[in-house]
Amino acid sequence: MRNLALASMAALALTACATAPVVAQAPATGQVAENPADQLKAFPAATASQKRHVLIVPPVANEDELKVELLIGKTQQVDCNHHMLAGEIETRTAEGWGYDYYVVPRLGPGASTLMGCPANSTREAFVTIPQQTLVRYNSRLPVVIYTPEDAEIRYRIWRAGEVRGLN
Repeated sequence: MRNLALASMAALALTACATAPVVAQAPATGQVAENPADQLKAFPAATASQKRHVLIVPPVANEDELKVELLIGKTQQVDCNHHMLAGEIETRTAEGWGYDYYVVPRLGPGASTLMGCPANSTREAFVTIPQQTLVRYNSRLPVVIYTPEDAEIRYRIWRAGEVRGLN
């Protein structure tokens, strides 16, 4: 029970460090291995209706204290309401390799709150699916995500806060 409480407190203590778009297809040379394409051999090719996104995080000290949050969505014209898309992230494992990768089979029209908005309140915004996935920060292995071609992926790096005890 105490471990559950500590884990909950640690999860609440996470703080956002960065947000950036994910690179599609080819990772930058030298960030994963001598030949990054060799590491992508473990993952299936994208289908005709999919796009493969590859995120490579830089090595840092204490990687076990970091998580990567995946934000999947599209940039759309929205009004003053809160909007979200329909869709979900599935975790799959590369056969024969044991590496996890992530698949968003489809993004559908979503929902929004139904507040009355003032005139001229439309703006461009990044609209996401409600499920935001935290994955392990690992500089030795790329995070591979398959999405519909029109989807965008952004991410945040989360760092665990100081471990505190309960009296």
